[in-house]
Amino acid sequence: MTYLETTAQFYSEVAQTPQVGLCCVQSNSLQLPELKIPQPMQEMNYGCGTMVRPAELANAPTVLYVGVGGGLEALQFAYFSRRRGTVIAVDPVMAMREAAIRNLELAAQENAWFDPEFVEIRDGDAFFLSVADASVDVVAQNCLFNIFKPKDLHLALKEAFRVLKPNGRLLMSDPIATRPIPEHLQQDERLRAMCLSGALTYVQYIEHLVNAGFGQIEIRSRRPYRLLDCQSYGLKEHLLLESLDTVSYKVSIPEDGPCIFTGKTAIYAGGEPIFDDGAGHFLQRGISAAVCDKTAAKLAASFPEDILITDSTWHYDGGGCC
Repeated sequence: MTYLETTAQFYSEVAQTPQVGLCCVQSNSLQLPELKIPQPMQEMNYGCGTMVRPAELANAPTVLYVGVGGGLEALQFAYFSRRRGTVIAVDPVMAMREAAIRNLELAAQENAWFDPEFVEIRDGDAFFLSVADASVDVVAQNCLFNIFKPKDLHLALKEAFRVLKPNGRLLMSDPIATRPIPEHLQQDERLRAMCLSGALTYVQYIEHLVNAGFGQIEIRSRRPYRLLDCQSYGLKEHLLLESLDTVSYKVSIPEDGPCIFTGKTAIYAGGEPIFDDGAGHFLQRGISAAVCDKTAAKLAASFPEDILITDSTWHYDGGGCC
């Protein structure tokens, strides 16, 4: 079997016999008023983070969810739209689609506002999304794209870029590795299907997003996720995996490179009340302003005495001067 066939077989198994904590999610699902999560759906919460962020879901955007899983996040997306045609979920694994349909029917029994027809579940995969060019506001995936080998990951990201409207957002949550994963683990297809051996480093992950055409990338969360220990995985030293939540925008890449926000801020400490760098960035003296990493590097190099650049917090939720 190919590694994708191994992955499909694995998720067919866990759709029929849920493995609680498969992806070691350490937090409860997003709590929202009048939203109740059926227990079977919670048990199939196979993800390393969350893509459901209220600020990204205002005005009932059309959401294409790649890899429906147990349907939990499809239900959460529907919470913000509450009408047909706004949430489409695709999954190539029949058993997973069937499990999601069952779980969404349970959700309808527990949530008076929810109709299962709010979520359309389709047979499909990340490489051939069955929607028109520039037709959806949001593409979302949780703990799926890390399974793909680099060539397939590029195809999936380009396909997501294709179906997004201009200024549309790609919401992603994936494991990343703090150093390159050894080849012997990368070749273990079962571990890859379990989201343990296909993770890229942070730099590689961001490069793939930029190479797919995304001009602005925002890091919403980066935190410890899983440890590959020496004894269990044949390593010389422990290898930490992290969970990375990102929002990538379908906007043109500026001539001087993409805007990547990792939580850096710039603080002006000079003698004027307002600082203007002549490139569209204005800083009020003593007040921090969020800046992308590119702008942070330019300001630090050009005005080292007058501007303090803070470290990345690995959390960004908008605002700032660029």
